[in-house]
Amino acid sequence: MRRVLQTRRVGHGGTLDPAVTGVLPMAVGQATRLLPYLPGEKTYRGVIQLGTRTSTDDLEGNVITVCDWPCLSPATINQVLNQFRGTIEQCPPQVSAVHVDGERAHARARRGEVMDLPARSVTIHSLSLENWDSQKGKLTLEVHCSAGTYVRSLARDLGEALGCGGCLDWLRRTQALGFNEADAIALPKHPNDQTGQTMEALTLIPPQQALTQLPTRRLTDLEREDWSFGRTIPHQTENNGEPTVVLSSDNSMLGIGISIGDDQLRPKVVFEARS
Repeated sequence: MRRVLQTRRVGHGGTLDPAVTGVLPMAVGQATRLLPYLPGEKTYRGVIQLGTRTSTDDLEGNVITVCDWPCLSPATINQVLNQFRGTIEQCPPQVSAVHVDGERAHARARRGEVMDLPARSVTIHSLSLENWDSQKGKLTLEVHCSAGTYVRSLARDLGEALGCGGCLDWLRRTQALGFNEADAIALPKHPNDQTGQTMEALTLIPPQQALTQLPTRRLTDLEREDWSFGRTIPHQTENNGEPTVVLSSDNSMLGIGISIGDDQLRPKVVFEARS
């Protein structure tokens, strides 16, 4: 994207494993500062292979054990899935982006190290069984979850709960940070490449369209000048600490403010800063 857009300032809304496809929101220029304010939930559709345990909790890793899976009905599977709905404690996979003593876990795992990665709290907002292939031992699930949730860990833990082990077979991210597959385009291409969108076909979305879950405040010309110098502006709200999208009178993005006491909005991200 840096090469395509000819700019260094590009950010993303959460990495995808090499074998995973799907939605990856990108931010360009000053919009990179807005990524923390996007909704963090993500949605995945994946296939879990029961009866197989691997070193990476997916089929890309070394196989540790293989065994038969039990005879299961959809009702039984749904009952076990209840253990993973809501807020749960989850251990990240050995091959993950978690930092261990200042280094990514996947780098240490590839050197053959086995780490004791502590469990952390994640939330699975919804977990739906879409298909059960009892002949192949494959479960198809849709998972809507908080940021930091590993579907590979879910595959591993679900397999253990069913008594046969399990790992991730296939995964696609269908929604991320408020963007769905319908919003996505193919990865743009460099003029020398032969796949994906061309640069001419790439249209960037105005930042405020990605922040519709937040309240907005439009500024007068005088308030806009105060805002550019980092001064607080009047803002009535009952929710202190709430982020607010700040727009100009002509609907241009000016940044993010945080509501504070005495009905004021304190600049947090300022796009047209002056000193």
